[in-house]
Amino acid sequence: MNNKEEPINKDEHYMQMALLEAHKALDAGEIPIGAVIVCNDVIVSRAHNLTETLCDVTAHAEMQAITSAANSLGGKYLSDCTLYVTIEPCTMCAGAIGWAQITRIVYGAADDKRGYHKYAPNALHPKASVTEGILADKCKQLIIDFFKDKR
Repeated sequence: MNNKEEPINKDEHYMQMALLEAHKALDAGEIPIGAVIVCNDVIVSRAHNLTETLCDVTAHAEMQAITSAANSLGGKYLSDCTLYVTIEPCTMCAGAIGWAQITRIVYGAADDKRGYHKYAPNALHPKASVTEGILADKCKQLIIDFFKDKR
């Protein structure tokens, strides 16, 4: 990087990593949603949707990332972690995020049909903060293109 280049925003950097996971899901025929969990500026887990692969409706990117991070860090509480996910978590995932005590959630595009804001706005841990809209257009377009191709 030369002196004139701007350093990339951390949230955008990690969301790019989540988008790479979403592309892995897309390549596997899954709904293209990706997630990463970061602790102390280190990615401790990477995941994408595996519902078709595992024939498991609970195998959302966030659920996979939480399990992986807990295993990686050796504990069920992820209170020093940030979750980056390409699409607003659903109610199920928001509940799991709350139980894992993740204190920061960053997502790309809103999910007006299934997002937790609509059905369970209080599902996250009370101390959690949410940042929305990071690379939202890229995240949203990936989903739009996926479903357009399916129909």
